[in-house]
Amino acid sequence: MKVKLNHILFTLLFILFWTCENENALEKEIAKIDMGFTVERFDKVLLNTDAQKLPQVKNTFPFLFPEYISDSSWVERINSDLQQQMFSEGKKAFGDFKVEKENIKRLFQHIKYYDKTFKQPRVITVADYVDYRSKLVLQGDLLIINLMNYLGQDHEFYQNTPMYFAERMMSTQILPEIAEKYANNYAYQSQRKTFLDEMIYHGKTLYFKDVMIPEFSDADKIGYTIEDIKWANENESQIWSYFVEKELLFSTDPKLFTRFTVPAPFSKFYLELDNESPGRVGQYIGWQIVRAYAERTGTDIITLMRTDSDEIFKKSKYKPKR
Repeated sequence: MKVKLNHILFTLLFILFWTCENENALEKEIAKIDMGFTVERFDKVLLNTDAQKLPQVKNTFPFLFPEYISDSSWVERINSDLQQQMFSEGKKAFGDFKVEKENIKRLFQHIKYYDKTFKQPRVITVADYVDYRSKLVLQGDLLIINLMNYLGQDHEFYQNTPMYFAERMMSTQILPEIAEKYANNYAYQSQRKTFLDEMIYHGKTLYFKDVMIPEFSDADKIGYTIEDIKWANENESQIWSYFVEKELLFSTDPKLFTRFTVPAPFSKFYLELDNESPGRVGQYIGWQIVRAYAERTGTDIITLMRTDSDEIFKKSKYKPKR
């Protein structure tokens, strides 16, 4: 018996070593991809802009200057105490943005590895008013990052921001949220009618992060605290049992999305444990289903993002951890 156990242990260690070596080789290959780009610091440019320089700045960044705002209003805003404070807070929190740029570069390299047609966008940072519902913009060949949305959850700018949003307003969320924007561009499902459809759609976007930003923790990928991800991991089986027993999977009740997949202070099981739970546990379960599907089928990420939820669910043979 002892010999047999030793053989099993050796086999498991060999598999683990082989897997790690393959992952390291893949990451080294991806790191070789040439991905030259600059980060245009519009926030710094605007800080040094006066009435004379404004026309030239508008010519360089025309999409950041709505026509209905006059030049004099822009100059007044630039010189205002609030805007000057925003410039200062951005500089203090991000400095030269070097770390963030390297992270973005690695993300672009990963996307390029899996999608040869990928072209990196023009990346621009701004110091604009806080908007916790629209923290960055990815549109066409433009990626605009509002630094004021990533200053840390306890920042004074977020005094009136709901805590469950403020918890995600940290610099560590910049890359996961950029990856999510790209995931939404790649994701396709013929329908998102049922609760299961919705869970798997979100599961795809989270699995996209597994592939594209593997160095980030699960907590950072989904935007949970350490306590939140621990709770979800420990209660995965109970969450799944609740969904099955209440016959929620194939329900088309839109209230289920509000209860379990959209940002909220907690998920709504209508049980005593509600206040202990993080929001969006439906996204978490969808993530585990998609992970199980990917592990069983070995489907490449681009194909997976276009696979319908029914096929993913059936072939995943998902069974939660107990």
